[in-house]
Amino acid sequence: MASILQVSLAALLLLPVATTMHSDCIFKKEQAMCLEKIQRANDLLGLNDSSPGCPGMWDNITCWKPAHVGEMVLVSCPDVFRIFNPDQDMGVVSRNCTEYGWSEPFPHYFDACGFEDYDSETGDQDYYYLSVKALYTVGYSTSLVTLTTAMVILCRFRKLHCTRNFIHMNLFVSFMLRAISVFIKDWILYAEQDSNHCFISTVACKAVMVFFHYCVVSNYFWLFIEGLYLFTLLVETFFPERRYFYWYTIIGWGTPTVCVTVWATLRIYFDDTGCWDMNDSTALWWVIKGPVVGSIMVNFVLFIGIIVILVQKLQSPDMGGNESSIYLRLARSTLLLIPLFGIHYTVFAFSPENVSKRERLVFELGLGSFQGFVVAVLYCFLNGEVQAEIKRKWRSWKVNRYFTMDFKHRHPSLASSGVNGGTQLSILSKSSSQLRMSSLPADNLAT
Repeated sequence: MASILQVSLAALLLLPVATTMHSDCIFKKEQAMCLEKIQRANDLLGLNDSSPGCPGMWDNITCWKPAHVGEMVLVSCPDVFRIFNPDQDMGVVSRNCTEYGWSEPFPHYFDACGFEDYDSETGDQDYYYLSVKALYTVGYSTSLVTLTTAMVILCRFRKLHCTRNFIHMNLFVSFMLRAISVFIKDWILYAEQDSNHCFISTVACKAVMVFFHYCVVSNYFWLFIEGLYLFTLLVETFFPERRYFYWYTIIGWGTPTVCVTVWATLRIYFDDTGCWDMNDSTALWWVIKGPVVGSIMVNFVLFIGIIVILVQKLQSPDMGGNESSIYLRLARSTLLLIPLFGIHYTVFAFSPENVSKRERLVFELGLGSFQGFVVAVLYCFLNGEVQAEIKRKWRSWKVNRYFTMDFKHRHPSLASSGVNGGTQLSILSKSSSQLRMSSLPADNLAT
């Protein structure tokens, strides 16, 4: 269970260099290689089940070759234990071939390989990985619901349609796609809690991973577009927003398409193993990781530049207020920009893969899954323009509802004929306008 969840969570981390193969799959691979070696040895030596001596076997940990009676076989501890105990010196385990079969291993795997330590940590790993999975599931679900609501609001009100909100909407869509791709990947790849996924290599499985990587890379690039747009808005006084938005769209959706397509093509020809959820080839992984890290670092530079510009603008003589209010507004602007630009991703952008792995999982998956929720709240629900438009629509609805109810109460015969309050309101407005126009000549004559 722990190893399955471990690779599932590790596959969600885009920034690490490579996702190493988890322990269950390593044992499965070693078992297949062991059985193949035993079969070759039996064919070479002409051995069968009735042959004297000890047959080759896989004892669920390591491989033992066929041996004659009285022969002692030595094997090194499996490499998988180096993953869990990198600082411990791996020993050697031996078995004697007797006339009654194989003896017990000596020294035991507990002593020679640190197997006991690994086994004792399995329960803690189960709880930890299940907790992280539950955390990011809640986070992505919350973000998906919030972002969907924000998208409906921005699409519904025409007065909110502008280049800035169009960029926000594309960012919202990228967050939504990222959440959906995570749920699809978990459902397709890790629905069954066993090790069968080690040998999954179907087209559908690989397509899911391609879609997942595309959604993640697109999300990073739309975070980059947000930073680029705001920086351009502050630096240039006049610039054609619509033409810029055309290029923003190409960068935000087109660049990830190119990167993921190149990566998938290289995987087909050079590393077409498994379901593409493990990245043992560092060079191929940089096809995706390179642009992502580049966008994060450029966004960080833009973030610093925007903060400098905000400091200059807030400290200008034209700005009112004391020094404390200036720094308060600057701090508020900085906190608003951090989730919008994804600046928190710089924390682990260049850290080694095996450093602070648990902290990285909690930070990038647990807290990062709520980023879409935070962005939707800050840039839609707490946006002054959005709130004003919603209040205006609410007042308009209340007025129309009032006239509808009042008209039905006063004129039930007309209400039953299909004339509603909104129509009556427009009729009254037109009638009053005509009366005012007809009264103008009389007023002029009177004067």
